[in-house]
Amino acid sequence: MEHPLVRIFILAVLAYVGYALLCFLVQRTIIYPGRSLSVAGQPPDSPDIHPLWLTTPYVHVESWFLPATGSVAGGRRPVVLFFHGNGEVIDVLPDQAEGFRRMGMHVMLVEYPGYGRSGGSPSEEGITAAAVAAYDELVRRADTDSGRMIAFGRSLGCGAACALSLRRPLAALILQSPFTSTRPFARQMLLPGFLARDVFDNRKALESYGGAVLILHGTEDDIIPVGHGRELARTARRGCLVELRCGHNDCPPDWVEFWRIIEGFLEKEGVSGRK
Repeated sequence: MEHPLVRIFILAVLAYVGYALLCFLVQRTIIYPGRSLSVAGQPPDSPDIHPLWLTTPYVHVESWFLPATGSVAGGRRPVVLFFHGNGEVIDVLPDQAEGFRRMGMHVMLVEYPGYGRSGGSPSEEGITAAAVAAYDELVRRADTDSGRMIAFGRSLGCGAACALSLRRPLAALILQSPFTSTRPFARQMLLPGFLARDVFDNRKALESYGGAVLILHGTEDDIIPVGHGRELARTARRGCLVELRCGHNDCPPDWVEFWRIIEGFLEKEGVSGRK
């Protein structure tokens, strides 16, 4: 007769396998909640927003080009590729990008596949392809300085920014609330890291990237703990970490100080739009 403990062990193993399989199947629903956000059928009719459709090997992806403002606008300007968090769409970003524009920098807001009006469904491969397509579109423009291309990522967007750094030359990286990779989050759910379908190995990317990296991270972040930012700052060849007194969704606590830090970093690296 089978021992009761053996039966319990077998049932526990089967339950864990079922749990792991379920998590594997639904993980993209968890990672990409913003795909369910509703947006208007057309982008806003604004002189400050120039919608562009990017062609990737997989789908067509929307992006918005926001020209620099202020007395320094005009001519070839540095440009920021802006990659948002997993619970956002580009429709909510123009106001958040104003700080860069006021510095005399163009901004490209890049949407993800399956988000907003973009086709397809989100994945690491698809998001990376969208980032590369946005970069290639920008370097063809007469009003952008291909030697001053900066990638800014927030949360999930840090994965897009770091992936782009492996494929195209960037003058600098700015990462807000970044993560080392998605594997630690799998382990938090008592799952092996290899079950992560979209890894976004930012740590590996920063090991290879030779440019300057500014990392801003909230010390009270309970979604992506500040330990991720600290590890990435140690990994980067030229990393600078600024810890902010905030969590994940209330970061930054002070927008004026936030933009002062970023502008100081860009001026130090000689890629500011003021020059």
